[in-house]
Amino acid sequence: MEGKCSTLASVLGLFLVFTLFKNTLTVCGQSFPAVALFTFGDSNFDAGNKQTLTQTNVAQGFWPYGKSRDDPNGKFSDGYIAPDFLATFMDIPIPIPAALVPGVNVSRGASFAVADATLLGAPVESLTLNQQITKFNEMKAANWNDDFINQSLFMIYIGANDYLNFTKNNPNADASAQQAFVTSVTNQLKNDISFLYALGARKFMIQTLAPLGCLPIVRQDYRTGMEQCYVPLNNLAIQHNEKIGPMLNEMALNSPGFQFTVFDFYNVILRRITPQRSLGYRFFVTNSSCCGIGTHTAYGCGLPNVHSKLCSYQRSYLFFDGRHNTEKAQESFGHLLFGADPNVIQPMNVRELVMYPVGEPMREVWLPTTSATVQASDSSSSASRGYEFY
Repeated sequence: MEGKCSTLASVLGLFLVFTLFKNTLTVCGQSFPAVALFTFGDSNFDAGNKQTLTQTNVAQGFWPYGKSRDDPNGKFSDGYIAPDFLATFMDIPIPIPAALVPGVNVSRGASFAVADATLLGAPVESLTLNQQITKFNEMKAANWNDDFINQSLFMIYIGANDYLNFTKNNPNADASAQQAFVTSVTNQLKNDISFLYALGARKFMIQTLAPLGCLPIVRQDYRTGMEQCYVPLNNLAIQHNEKIGPMLNEMALNSPGFQFTVFDFYNVILRRITPQRSLGYRFFVTNSSCCGIGTHTAYGCGLPNVHSKLCSYQRSYLFFDGRHNTEKAQESFGHLLFGADPNVIQPMNVRELVMYPVGEPMREVWLPTTSATVQASDSSSSASRGYEFY
């Protein structure tokens, strides 16, 4: 009798486990809305627009770019970039195309991002964010209705080129000049987000700037050595990033239906380049890039007449070229965007933002964090969503 009861209990237990997993998968599959993903910004989100705008062949259209997928298609990586992975997690069945390429399928979104894009000025063979949004507006009526746009996600990463150019052109700028420039840049960003909002966008993911002084090309150009970053550029990025959350809180308060989240890209990168932490992320080289020439292998990847070096195993590198991350890193960014906790993305992650009812006021706001989050990033709260490291 005891053996029969034990067998029955085991069968019932297996049935219960199967039922729970089956129901969870079914609910997830049915409930995630069929929305679009639109990306704006610079080369980090460029899906191939640069090679459409320019009159010359861009290196990103040729090997070794796309090496990991055997597909050099204009993206600034050895393979996929973060929006590609995020689109997959959002159940978007087709790749997010470059919007400026004629005839592409934009039914589930498009990339308007272009390499060398800025917020201010007139970038050569590129577009400002405002011009990218104007392109979106020109395509809107023929491709997407207002309800669909209201539900869809708008991702923005821009500003790096503004600060890189400013530092190059104003090497002796004092604190007041730097603050004034940051204010000009972030005011323009606010104006451009408001432009998108006026066109019907309601769900925004804004990515903070990376520690620009730690990019391999910056370390190489400013001769910082292998262990140091270029502090003035990091300081500009910090000043910029500190304005983003409060700005978006204000917009959510004053603009009906405005919803947002902020991805703390600055600290995500900083954790991965910190020597005592980088091995935890399985990156063995974080201060130089996989492809290029120079002290940090940071210049000229893929350029003709440049005898650039190529690492033997790109997945051990955080950076593929002097400014852009490897596919392995990009995939981790996609996971963090979609499902990480407020240590990384707040006030909610992308999954929660897309699921949040359209038009409903946000119940949470962005809250400032301190650099202490870098040291405490693998706190107990992170385990609740399945991430040991951020």
